[in-house]
Amino acid sequence: MNPGPPMALLAELTHRCPLACPYCSNPVDLVRRSAELPTEAWVSVLREAAEIGVLHVHFSGGEPASRRDLEALVAVAAEAGLYTNLITSGVGLTEVRIQALAERGLDHLQLSVQAPEPALADRISGYRDALAQKRAVAAWTNRAGMALTVNAVMHRANLGLLPQTIDMAVELGAQRLEVAHVQYHGWALRNRGALLPTRAQADAARAIVDEARSRLSGILQTDYVPPDHFAQFPKPCMGGWGQVGMTITPEGKVLPCHAAETIPHLTFEAVGSRPLGEIWADSAAFNAYRGTDWMSETCRACPRREIDFGGCRCQALAHAGDAAATDPACERSPMNAEFRQRVAAEPQSAFVYRRFSTG
Repeated sequence: MNPGPPMALLAELTHRCPLACPYCSNPVDLVRRSAELPTEAWVSVLREAAEIGVLHVHFSGGEPASRRDLEALVAVAAEAGLYTNLITSGVGLTEVRIQALAERGLDHLQLSVQAPEPALADRISGYRDALAQKRAVAAWTNRAGMALTVNAVMHRANLGLLPQTIDMAVELGAQRLEVAHVQYHGWALRNRGALLPTRAQADAARAIVDEARSRLSGILQTDYVPPDHFAQFPKPCMGGWGQVGMTITPEGKVLPCHAAETIPHLTFEAVGSRPLGEIWADSAAFNAYRGTDWMSETCRACPRREIDFGGCRCQALAHAGDAAATDPACERSPMNAEFRQRVAAEPQSAFVYRRFSTG
């Protein structure tokens, strides 16, 4: 398959983060600061990305504000003609710094929120006074004239406050709200027993979002990412493996999706080993599940094969033992019933907070 150019780049600048959210999809083995790409390597990546057709870059982490060169990298991306988005917890940002980011070309800020109540926000994030900082960051972003999205990752502990979360997004001046159920990779997978919602919670969440979309039409755009475990069909991984975007990890590995390193038989090339465009088009990892030729008969025969592309390869490996299997979240998967039973039987547990290992 000859892919077109990638549209998006997820630039994971660092795994450092002052928050300790148990739903984080970063890998359990976090990359330390000493192994992070230096500024000049990221500069090269951003320029190469623009040259091969990438349209927008999402600066992420960890907490990307932990990087002192964030402003410089935003400026390079803007000069290269990339639309720039900062995915942030808000911790580590000040009004002066947000104004500086805006002046250097940052187009959009996506602010994560854990809960609309201070005590619960602190408990989920493992960080004191997190909500107050987020309110301040939203106000500074609005004053700087940048677009603002609020990202609310929903799970068992905060779904009861979804209506208040939606109201808070309006209060913060957001133009867009993403209500996204946890994606169970990395730390989130370790915490699945603490995070999985009930079916009743998931159904109620969809109804709440539908009502808010109608009530707030023209005020707040609300996107909804449902939980895989109660879906009829799986979500298309990254819009199709190796078809829409790429991720670059803090240490410089180039991935088809942010969780792809959980597939042990794939080898991922590093930035600088050869041109980024060649890695995108020719690397074995990107071509492993690109298109439809790799699919099982269940997926190849399905009229949705180029809609959801067989679903998530990482989830297929985790639950079916085969990254080429039909995503077990799909009702057409032969493992769907077992998948749902296993999820339903998941014992509840306490949060295990995201931390760097001490080893």
